[in-house]
Amino acid sequence: MAKSRSIGIAMDYSATSKSALNWAINNLIEEGDHIIIIHVASSKSDPANKQLFQDTGSPLIPLEEIREINVSKRYGLTPDAEVLDMLDTVTRNKRVKVVAKVFWGDPREKLCDAVEQLKLDTLVVGSRGLGAIKRVLLGSVSNHVVQNAACPVTVVKGPTPKHKP
Repeated sequence: MAKSRSIGIAMDYSATSKSALNWAINNLIEEGDHIIIIHVASSKSDPANKQLFQDTGSPLIPLEEIREINVSKRYGLTPDAEVLDMLDTVTRNKRVKVVAKVFWGDPREKLCDAVEQLKLDTLVVGSRGLGAIKRVLLGSVSNHVVQNAACPVTVVKGPTPKHKP
């Protein structure tokens, strides 16, 4: 049996991060892997435990606890039914372990920090598909992470908008 891998998936509950999760489930995750859902909340958000965990991020939160309202509130999470359904399915079908970790601050820096802190084997992120000008002005999270993370990074393009004829 192959060694289980630690696979990080950046999650902000947008369509692109859900596409990244779906891609990872269908193309990367294998039986026995450990999935760590990494959520980076705004440094302006103020959940109860932010001060305690601002530098290191939250403790690892088991999938079963993510649904609990008091746990979600404690870390400033809003559980997403679609994401929880995908994670429930992959835990049953591929016997993987799923946990979440919340960081507060700049997603570019915090995702790179998460890679090192969690000793990830790989990280999967979604891409918003910013144009060249917006990418320069706003900065691209995925581009920064690809250039600076200490593990392989897979960037998954989000769903393409449907064009009306």
